[in-house]
Amino acid sequence: MAAALVSCTQASSGGGPGADVPGTSAEPAADRARGAESAGDVDRAGREASTREDTAVPSPEPALVRDAFATLQATLGETCTPGAGDCAYFLGRVTQELTELDESMRADSKGPGHFAKPLADMKALFATLGEDRTEAHLEKHFSAIVGTRDGINTWMQDHPDDYR
Repeated sequence: MAAALVSCTQASSGGGPGADVPGTSAEPAADRARGAESAGDVDRAGREASTREDTAVPSPEPALVRDAFATLQATLGETCTPGAGDCAYFLGRVTQELTELDESMRADSKGPGHFAKPLADMKALFATLGEDRTEAHLEKHFSAIVGTRDGINTWMQDHPDDYR
């Protein structure tokens, strides 16, 4: 009998088995009213959120010129041998680094006029390459790709304020 009394006491005081389960009242209508209030709060919060200014994270900006140049510079000690089958990665990487540097220079606060020479060199290279980024096509233009990279490196060395 004592065990039954303890069990009843725990259940009525919120302790004991089932204490972490939300309680229901003896009046189902009260439970429905509380549920409707919660649903109303959720609906209201949704309406308020939709009327607030969009806080989505904007798409990332192009890398800073110095960062884009640093990744291009990292390719200076690398090369490949056209026709040997080892150029796909290297030429693809240099071309990608040049593309990212082009985007960075165009977006830089100094304006594209400041970077007229390297942008003109990259424009000429990209016109020559077109959209074809196959290994055979890139190997065909090996000298133009590496020459553009090296020319931009030389230009940037004369403009240390752009990469330091």
